[in-house]
Parts: sequence; C-alpha cells; structure tokens
Amino acid sequence: MTLDGKVALVTGGSRGIGAATALRLAEDGADVALTYQRNGARAAEVVDKIKNLGRRALAIQADSADASAVSSAVQAK
Repeated sequence: MTLDGKVALVTGGSRGIGAATALRLAEDGADVALTYQRNGARAAEVVDKIKNLGRRALAIQADSADASAVSSAVQAK
C-alpha cells in the first residue's frame, strides 16, 4: 500500500508505539504530523527521522486527552 499524497496525524507520536506508527506511515509515503505532550526534543528526533525518509513532518505540542488541543493540532500547518 502506498500513502503518497496523504497526510497522517499521530497523537502521542514522540515515543513508543506512536513514534513507530509515525515512522511506518512515513515509510509508506505519508507526510506526518505528530503530537507530543512534554518532550519536544524526542518529538524533534522523530521529525528528523521522518524528514530523512524524504517526507514532510511537523511536531505539535498538544495533550491528546484534550479534545480542543487535538482539534487545534489538526488545524496546524
């Protein structure tokens, strides 16, 4: 499956399963936005890995338990 031309949003994408999911989506061709709650440095590492795969990436600080924060993350560019 190819995800070329698609954009994915991964909540909690700075570590663990979220980071692995973000990277896999990028490997499959998607550009990826990911949210993180506290560790901006770790989120930046994931963004760098995604960019090294030739995809666009963006890290957004947002608490995924807060619906308005996630909604704002979807609107981020």
